[in-house]
Amino acid sequence: MSTKALITGITGMVGSHLCDFLLENTDWEVYGVCRWRSPLDNVEHLLDRVNKKDRVFFEYADLNDEVSLISVVQKIKPQYVFHLAAQSYPVTSFTAPIDTLNTNILGTCRLLEAFRLAMSQDDTYKPVIHVCASSEVFGKIPKDKKPETGIHEECPFHPASPYAISKVGTDLLGRYYAEAYDMTVMTTRMFTHTGPRRGDVFHESTFAKQIAMIEQGLIPPTVKVGNLQSLRTYADVRDAVRAYYMLVTENPTAGEYYNIGGTYTCEVGDTLQTLVNLSTMKDEIKVEVEAERLRPIDADLQVPDCRKFMEHTGWKPQISFEQTMGDLLEYWRKKVKIGNYLTR
Repeated sequence: MSTKALITGITGMVGSHLCDFLLENTDWEVYGVCRWRSPLDNVEHLLDRVNKKDRVFFEYADLNDEVSLISVVQKIKPQYVFHLAAQSYPVTSFTAPIDTLNTNILGTCRLLEAFRLAMSQDDTYKPVIHVCASSEVFGKIPKDKKPETGIHEECPFHPASPYAISKVGTDLLGRYYAEAYDMTVMTTRMFTHTGPRRGDVFHESTFAKQIAMIEQGLIPPTVKVGNLQSLRTYADVRDAVRAYYMLVTENPTAGEYYNIGGTYTCEVGDTLQTLVNLSTMKDEIKVEVEAERLRPIDADLQVPDCRKFMEHTGWKPQISFEQTMGDLLEYWRKKVKIGNYLTR
């Protein structure tokens, strides 16, 4: 019988890259959960394989519909589960807090309940489940309280947005189901990760998008920004999905929780400058702070200590910050050139 993996949120940046990784590096069948209205831009290159049922299958379900989740789990019974689906935009969570909390906390609970039910009906069924939380759970850590080696797993939670609060709930639910029901569930707090297919609601991606639009003469040569002093440690999304694969295959340990992130740390302003330096119009581009791009509270010291995960799995980042930023800018250049974008 073939090995099956289930990815919730397969149409997102991380989910689509994870599917690419599994297709290239395993012989698994990959089942992606998506809503009927999910945009397919990130998985457009997979649609031919989906139509041919060539190791990639889409299943329609919604985290806010428990019946649909139970149905998918019972139908597939995957050996590996990557729960990536979420309302994942921190800024959006300030204007849609209830939807964020419902989707991310209760949606995760509904999904884990679906697996608990399947396991209760078949005592031979033992899936390995990855629940994706976020580094945002640590929130706004004062400089004088940040550990010298970076934010480690035992740092206290201090979420700074409804999204971050929802991910605290997601994180704790994963550990609860592992402890209470003997389920092999592990949670991760991935720090900033980016690259091609990154949504334009995130700072580095909106910078790249605006630069691409400037190069095409579509907007004046001014990049609109928020807080440029926020400190971030960056990982490439392709390194991130490799980490997720290793999480579930390298001695998966029920109830464990890990910080994962890159090794390149800089202020958001430095990230902007890196992208500007890659532009064909770097000498003409100006920068303007726009009030609506500022968060009410900012998690501004996102620097991880990833030793626990690295020592457990042997994972290390491989893709440089410069390559990540270059690939992100190229991604937006292609989208802007063919008009596949929204101005915002």
